[in-house]
Amino acid sequence: MGPGVSAPAVLAVDGGNSKTDVALVDAGGGVLGAARGPGASHHHLGVPAAMDTLEALIVAACHDAGLPAGERPLAAVGVWCLAGVDFPADDQALGPAIAGRSWAREVLLHNDVFAVRRAGSGRTWGIGVVVGAGMNCVGVVPDGREVRFPAIGELSGDWGGGRDVGVAAVGAALRGEDGRGPRTTLTRLVPDWFGLPSALAVVEALFLERIDQRRVLELVPLVFAEADAGDEIAAQLVARQVDEIVAMAGAVIRRLDLTGRDVEVVLGGGLFQREAPSFLERIRSQVVGIAPAARLTQVTAPPVVGAALLGLDRLGAAPGAAERLRATLTHERLGALRPVMASNR
Repeated sequence: MGPGVSAPAVLAVDGGNSKTDVALVDAGGGVLGAARGPGASHHHLGVPAAMDTLEALIVAACHDAGLPAGERPLAAVGVWCLAGVDFPADDQALGPAIAGRSWAREVLLHNDVFAVRRAGSGRTWGIGVVVGAGMNCVGVVPDGREVRFPAIGELSGDWGGGRDVGVAAVGAALRGEDGRGPRTTLTRLVPDWFGLPSALAVVEALFLERIDQRRVLELVPLVFAEADAGDEIAAQLVARQVDEIVAMAGAVIRRLDLTGRDVEVVLGGGLFQREAPSFLERIRSQVVGIAPAARLTQVTAPPVVGAALLGLDRLGAAPGAAERLRATLTHERLGALRPVMASNR
């Protein structure tokens, strides 16, 4: 380690399905180095390849910090907030694999929603809801009790997120077109979006994969705009999304006995990164019906900040460390990094 370079206290990882951020942070909340690269999902890559992806990112963060990447452990605490950590089997597969790399003396493994929750809150406890392509919700209280959901789709009873809203919009457009459902502006606007003549043509193109099915995510702003404009079917889809968010958050509030507390509910993910005041107000009004003192906040910091804060919490960091971290580990800092390229795809 070169002169004047602080020792890392926390190795923070926020690993999603499509993007992973890594940060090395000192005990005072200073960012020593960071890296950004591809997703590291063990479900998509397998555990060994996921570990290799993380290794490449951690080495890149060491280079960014001017630290020797070969010295292990690199940090006192490593916090891995990873997509797909949904079942005990995921913990059992990933925990030993991460520990075996000796990246940190202590390993904390969480679902990635825990990072979003902590990034959006000044508290060590509360609730986090993420609504992106899919959705999930987690909760934690000061005594250490946690609640999380599998969030794997239909098998776990889920509905919500951009994928489900987009698919429902396509289905509603076709039902309006062929007479099985009520008239809706989506019947015209969905095919217009894809440059096709009819809703049936959209369904055919998606089914035959002439259009990438992930593109249904593009329909979410259209659904919200039509709901605001008074289309009843679009409004029903938005209302269903509100109900699902409140169902998850409400279940966590009740299971963790937080109905009488001023619990903070942190909202993150793509569906909350848009101007939709009526959407947020409907969520807020239903949540406070369950916990009257509850407060809703929207996360603005990168989720890897939350992973780093979980590590600083574990170490009992001094006052001011969190503020220093938030001031330096920013979207601008991460966005300026040259992305680490995948070598195992």
